Amino acid sequence: MEKAFTSFLSTLLLLHYVMATSAKTHTNITTDQLILLSLKSQIISDPSHFLDESWSRATPVCHWVGVTCGSRHHRVRSLNLSNKALTGRIPQDFGNLTFLVSLDLGRNNFFGKLPQEMAHLRRLKLLNLSFNNFKAEIPSWFGFLHRLQVLSLRNNSFTGSIPSTVSNISKLETLDLTYNSLEGQIPKEIGNLENISFLSLAGNKLIGYIPTSISNASMLEMLRLSRNFLQGNIPEWIGNLHNLNHLAIEHNQLAGSIPFSIFNISKLEVIAFTNNSLSGSLPTGLCNRLPLLKELHLSLNKLRGHMPTSLSNCSELQDLSLSVNQFDGPIHSEIGSLRNLQFLYLGFNHFTGIIPQEIGNLVNLAELDIYKNHITDSVPISIFNISSLQYFSLGKNHLKGSLPREIGNLTKLKVIDLSQNMFSGEIPKEISNLIELEELYLGNLTYLYLDLNPLNGMLPVSTGNLSTTLTKFYAANCKIKGRIPNEIGNLSNLLDIDFSGNNLAGLIPTSIGNLRNLQRLFLYDNKLTGFIGDNLCKLPRLGSIYLSQNYLSGSLPNCLGNITSLREILLGSNKLRSNIPASLWNLKDLKVLDLSSNNMGGFLPPQIGNLKAASQMDLSMNQFSNGIPKEIGGLQDLERLSLRHNKLQGSIPDSMGNMVSLEFLDLSQNNISGTIPKSFEKLQYLEYFNVSVNKLYGEIPSGGPFKNLSSQFFLFNEALCGSLRFSVSSCPTSSKHRSNRKRMLVLFLLLVFVPITFVLVWIRYRRGKRAPQQADSLSVVTRERISYFELLQATDALSESNLIGSGSFGSVYKGILRSGTAIAVKVFNLQLEAAFKSFDTECEVLRNLRHRNLMKVITSCSNLDFKALVLEYMPNGSLDK
Repeated sequence: MEKAFTSFLSTLLLLHYVMATSAKTHTNITTDQLILLSLKSQIISDPSHFLDESWSRATPVCHWVGVTCGSRHHRVRSLNLSNKALTGRIPQDFGNLTFLVSLDLGRNNFFGKLPQEMAHLRRLKLLNLSFNNFKAEIPSWFGFLHRLQVLSLRNNSFTGSIPSTVSNISKLETLDLTYNSLEGQIPKEIGNLENISFLSLAGNKLIGYIPTSISNASMLEMLRLSRNFLQGNIPEWIGNLHNLNHLAIEHNQLAGSIPFSIFNISKLEVIAFTNNSLSGSLPTGLCNRLPLLKELHLSLNKLRGHMPTSLSNCSELQDLSLSVNQFDGPIHSEIGSLRNLQFLYLGFNHFTGIIPQEIGNLVNLAELDIYKNHITDSVPISIFNISSLQYFSLGKNHLKGSLPREIGNLTKLKVIDLSQNMFSGEIPKEISNLIELEELYLGNLTYLYLDLNPLNGMLPVSTGNLSTTLTKFYAANCKIKGRIPNEIGNLSNLLDIDFSGNNLAGLIPTSIGNLRNLQRLFLYDNKLTGFIGDNLCKLPRLGSIYLSQNYLSGSLPNCLGNITSLREILLGSNKLRSNIPASLWNLKDLKVLDLSSNNMGGFLPPQIGNLKAASQMDLSMNQFSNGIPKEIGGLQDLERLSLRHNKLQGSIPDSMGNMVSLEFLDLSQNNISGTIPKSFEKLQYLEYFNVSVNKLYGEIPSGGPFKNLSSQFFLFNEALCGSLRFSVSSCPTSSKHRSNRKRMLVLFLLLVFVPITFVLVWIRYRRGKRAPQQADSLSVVTRERISYFELLQATDALSESNLIGSGSFGSVYKGILRSGTAIAVKVFNLQLEAAFKSFDTECEVLRNLRHRNLMKVITSCSNLDFKALVLEYMPNGSLDK
């Protein structure tokens, strides 16, 4: 009985434990569910409705998509929401998912700060928050996540420095902080991560030196420190990291030579030191111990010396980049043994000799760049058998010979640059997609550069059969003759055509109008004839027309102004006639207009002022007549203007002084008259100003840019005068100055004659030798009353500009009364004691004195502080007449 009771009690306790455990488990999984629903509530964008469809209370949380629960505790163990385009924040209670081991939110649009509560996720081994928009500093609490093995925060917007507490994560194997905005130095504590195998700090703003402590990370397999501002040398100790397979320190500010010990790390697959300031040479045995090397990036440095022949031992090499250095010597034939090579960049060096024919063995080569070296002789035929070639650049060398027919074998070619060599002969017809030769199809050709080669051939009709993907066709200065084939209109995706500097003749093909994507048309310096035609007006994206130095005739198309995308029109040195179409002045974005050396006529309309964006305008050597419109002064961005050798008349508009950007102005060889505006002294950038061979007169301004101008720019005018350095006569005294001198002479005679007359009269009166005279008619004349303030108004407050003379007791001013009467006002200096007596005496004398050639006294003005006589103003007066 007792035994049965004991058994029952044990069963009851076990049942209670199971129920309690079940209840506890239910509560905990419910907590996890609530936290995940909280995360869902923070999602503001779910374009694929990923969470809406799968995260529901009606479904057990462990069955939700992206959620994995542990079999032991039935708690959320893994959460993977990567690459779902979700936008939102991580909620603060997210740290209560304490059984979480793996969290992957990569490639979404999560933003904001990481909540501090995430420090409770002590079981985390993997944390991937890459490719989001998290901001603020990297939290120091990451140091509490001791079990973390993978931490990826790459491609976010984290700022500040790398926290040293990261070194507390002793089990960390992967630390990826690539492409953030981290600053400061690399913390030396990072070397304490003895288990680290992947360390990437690339794409930040880190400064200083590479810390020596990293040498302790002996397990390191990948070290990426590229695209920072690191300084100093590449440390020698890197050669001791024997497990390295990827070493990238490119795009920094490192200097010095490359430690040769690095080339002894036999596991290396990638070495990337591009864009530093590294110097020195490469070891002769560079590839003797690098059997696995696939990529060697050393471009954009200052490395010198020969290319090591041992490169042939890097049999796995796929990418060899040595461009933009100072390497010299030959390109060794051993390079032909690199059968896996896909990219070979040797451009911008000093390599000499020939291109080895063994390069033709590189059957997997996609890109070959030997641009700007000193390579001579011809291109080996074997290169044209590399059918995988997509990019082919041999420009700026000393290659010669003809282009072989085998060029048509490069069926995958997208870019070809053969410019600035010495190729001769005709362009092979095989370069085009001939219908009868399907194996020569160049369907992927994008760029074709043939310029500066003396090809001395013709453009074949089959040019029009080139790929419709061709966007740039450059064949400038190639001595090409004949006509431009009409079939060129088939190349519907062309953006640029440059056939300049050749001997092309005939008409511009009408099919040009089919090239609706064309942006730049360079046909200058040829022998083209005929009209320009309306076909150009069908090109809605055309930005630049260069047709100068041809034999084009007729008038400009009236529709030219309808191409609103035009920025440059250069039609100089042709045989064009008629007026400029009115529509042309509507091209408000036009930068350059050159119609020089034609036979165009008519007048320049006020609408020329519409070209506000213009920086250069050359209308010289034409037949334009009438005046220069004043509206031209509104072109304040214009830097160069030439109206030389036309038939322009009238004066130079004063408004041109507002063209503040002018550096070059040529108005020579016209019929312009008048004076040079004084306003031109404001043109501070003007360096060239030529008005020779006109009908200008008057003074040449001396201020501003005129201080540095040569005398030859003012020759052969009517009557220019000014400074002797302009080789012109001095300016004569102006009529105004002559008039002032006459006034002063009259005043002087008056001041001398009146006292003398006064003395003579007084003497005769005292001696009684003169009979009493009859009352003077002046004494009975009623004098006009003029106030002190009226005199101030009439003389502009006795301004010095109205001063016409000074005497012993005062000064004489010219003035005009409100009635229009011109007056002379003699103002006495009352600071002189004798002035009071002089005023009274002159009033008495002038009252009793008459002469038909003396000025009439109008009135006087007198008070305690001011005394003046007001007389009629007599210009050019004298006592003789």
